[in-house]
Amino acid sequence: MALRREFTAPPLDSWRLLTIIPMLRRRFPARALGFVLAFLWLTLPGTAGSAFAQITESVGVRALGMGGAFVAVADDSSAVWWNPGALAAGPVVDVSFSRLVVDGGTGLAAGRDRTTLVALTIPVFGISYAKVRTTEAGVPAGVGPLTSRVTVRSLDASQLGITLVQTVTTGVHVGTTLKAMSGAVRTGSADGLAIGDAALDAGEGLEVGDGQRRFDLDVGALAVAGPVRLGLLVRNLTTPEFGEGAAVVELPRQVRLGFAFSAGEIGGPPLVVSMDVDATRVAAADGERRGVAFGAEHWLFGTRVGVRGGLRLNTVGREERVVAGGVSVALTSSLLVETYGTRGREDDDRGWGLGGRLSF
Repeated sequence: MALRREFTAPPLDSWRLLTIIPMLRRRFPARALGFVLAFLWLTLPGTAGSAFAQITESVGVRALGMGGAFVAVADDSSAVWWNPGALAAGPVVDVSFSRLVVDGGTGLAAGRDRTTLVALTIPVFGISYAKVRTTEAGVPAGVGPLTSRVTVRSLDASQLGITLVQTVTTGVHVGTTLKAMSGAVRTGSADGLAIGDAALDAGEGLEVGDGQRRFDLDVGALAVAGPVRLGLLVRNLTTPEFGEGAAVVELPRQVRLGFAFSAGEIGGPPLVVSMDVDATRVAAADGERRGVAFGAEHWLFGTRVGVRGGLRLNTVGREERVVAGGVSVALTSSLLVETYGTRGREDDDRGWGLGGRLSF
């Protein structure tokens, strides 16, 4: 539900809003800040080459409802994907199931993610299973769409994840999701008239090849000081590859930074505002992506109904603006049903998802 409190916060006074920077200095010792900066420097890669655009925004009903501004929020079991270190500030037990579909791209170059996530977490440990089918379709460069074959490729990948969390110092946590992965690449082509959804449907209908097994890990960090949360996520640390020969595809390393502010932690309303920034570029079917996302979440009627919204922008390559919204409804004090939807311009991302969550 709403963000769990990490520290006891005093009542809200106007002057306290001016004390955030000194508070951060007290909460986060120099050694903790140095650890995070060194970790970011060591893991920051260059621009991804011929990679497969299995983007971060393909898992998590609440996360996508906030436009993908979730690395510093991540206070439910989807933290196994969004920020493993954030489990330390989550609920005692959280169990979730979600199903999502994300379409994106122009009519001549498009992509689709279909994902399923099942996760069970406690603050120091998590176990999860994720299945992601990523399909891309595009017209070869320099060839007209009405006289060519559309190239399509699809990656069926599943992963069993074990998430472990360690507290570095008060308010600073790091975690990793160790992933045993299996993936199969499918490649082919469709008629030049089959663009957009029709080409993606053709790609999903290709025969599946033999699966390959890989090991990978994601790493995350979370720093909490009263109402302020800072997050760091590094996905696909080993850049695993699937397929053979010309059909080899790589899951690129992705680095993402997050910020969140929870007004409820200083006596205000149960409102969270957040921002995520990609530090790396990802090659997608319709061009490069490096996003910035803004989100907000507000709980009404106590913790019975949560409403959220967000905006995601692409800062490189093709201009992209995607608006998101979502809602959570508590059927009981612990059982929630959650949904989200996204919509961009005519040729931008469109997505929807539904999930259920038990949180104690």
